[in-house]
Amino acid sequence: MQNTPIIEVTSISKSFGSFEAVKDVSFHVNRGDVFGFLGPNGAGKSTTIRCLLSLIKPNSGEIKLFGETFSSNRSMILSKIGSIIEKPDFYKYLSAEKNLEIFARISGAQVNRKQIHEMLDFVGLRGREKHRIKGFSHGMKQRLGIAQTLLHQPDLIILDEPTTGLDPQGIIEIRNLIPRLKTEQNKTILLSSHQLSEIELIANRMVIINKGKTLVEGDVSELLNQQEVLILLEVDNVEKAMSLIHSKFPLSSPELNASGQIELTLQKNQTALLNKELIKAEILVSALEPKRKLEDFFIKIIGA
Repeated sequence: MQNTPIIEVTSISKSFGSFEAVKDVSFHVNRGDVFGFLGPNGAGKSTTIRCLLSLIKPNSGEIKLFGETFSSNRSMILSKIGSIIEKPDFYKYLSAEKNLEIFARISGAQVNRKQIHEMLDFVGLRGREKHRIKGFSHGMKQRLGIAQTLLHQPDLIILDEPTTGLDPQGIIEIRNLIPRLKTEQNKTILLSSHQLSEIELIANRMVIINKGKTLVEGDVSELLNQQEVLILLEVDNVEKAMSLIHSKFPLSSPELNASGQIELTLQKNQTALLNKELIKAEILVSALEPKRKLEDFFIKIIGA
């Protein structure tokens, strides 16, 4: 059922010698979430993910998956998880179909050739079943990796930077595929990514960590809606518009950017009022674009 925690991470820490990679990370992922796991390089994301997969053990804190700890039920937990860490590797001189058959045998998954073809079709590789991996693009390999994670029908899929190194088309393909994992395959997804605009489009919840600590966690829409909105404004009379903004919105800090646009910050509910005041002053508005994006929120939160 929804809102049932699948992942519960409570105050974990992990050190390598004297280096503290993770100091105090806590978050939870509910069943059905597409959960964004965000942080700058060196924040501790990869270390945390390796702890989630029991590849390494935290020094302190607790991790529960499906209500269990690794010490009590490791085999059951791992049987319900599919993951891609960094980039997936395949036997490049074998076909997509053959690779999945081999990985199915390794994992003990009971799948037949028809089911393998259905998985390849799901990730957009129909017609490529017999093609050797050496001819696949990076994006195709990433999608094949996602097909591989589905072989044993896991409940949770963990993807670590799945769009790294992809061209724009490859990013779009992965972006479109991830929500389908939720809606069509009933999966819960934890997604680590530097592509913040992609997270904003597909995630419903997120956590931001920095320097090994959790900074903020919550619903993406609520977190972003709490913030001020950055407005880009194009008008026919910049001087008149600047004077009006200073008068009517004294806390908005309007500035003229290199493109001749006015940049200002407003509370979200003030955007319509700004437009109304400009029209009333007979200032022609050719563009009024709210620019509060996840990148802005991210930068503000990590203080960079």
